[in-house]
Amino acid sequence: MKSRALTRGGTIAAAFVGLATLLGFHLVGALVLFAFFLSSIALSKLPHPHPDRLRDIDKQGARDEWQVVANGGIAGVAGILAFIFPQVHAYAAAAFVGAFAAASADTWGTEIGTRFGTNARSILTLRRETDGLSGGITTAGTLAEIAGAFVVAASAALFSLAPLLAGTLGGIVGAFADSYLGASVQERRYCAACARACESDPHACGAPTQLVRGVRGFRNDAVNFSATLVGALTGLVFVAFAPRYFP
Repeated sequence: MKSRALTRGGTIAAAFVGLATLLGFHLVGALVLFAFFLSSIALSKLPHPHPDRLRDIDKQGARDEWQVVANGGIAGVAGILAFIFPQVHAYAAAAFVGAFAAASADTWGTEIGTRFGTNARSILTLRRETDGLSGGITTAGTLAEIAGAFVVAASAALFSLAPLLAGTLGGIVGAFADSYLGASVQERRYCAACARACESDPHACGAPTQLVRGVRGFRNDAVNFSATLVGALTGLVFVAFAPRYFP
């Protein structure tokens, strides 16, 4: 059986995000959504030279409804606001693009970083971090985040939906927030059976894990949702205040 990109619940959630996108931003918004979604799927299909790193992350496989909401929920809200209140369309569009740019930056950073990143460092302490776990940064992952943000921002700027800089900054700042939260408040757990740090309970091996750091219940979906919110607010603030500096 072929692996699916979305679970049944994820498909339903994605349909709502897509509908909100079309209502608020029409086909241009759909282009931005597809720039994120299709590039993310393509990267996830790349061969993985370090499959052992995947054993320790929070969620794997097809995206469920919570992952879809975490990555696209804020953008969907922006689409509904643009539809109901046309007078705030420019601000809602900047928030929409910033949110998806942040989701794209995080996804690109994760997919490239876990495959090709080496010597991960904690974004908080710069000490050596376990490769693949949240909160760690690598050169390859960071460059991929910038590229992921730019691709989504460029797809929006191409049709004048939102300024290129607004979307790109939204993506980069959102990705930074994702790494910061991943290193500070996201659950970090420990599997005694494997003697490995991880993010899931139970671990991939099936054994229960113990919380060793972070806020109980604050897992990857909560981090991603927060990061897209930061990306949306960054894009919105840029459009609201930057025109005086970037006419």
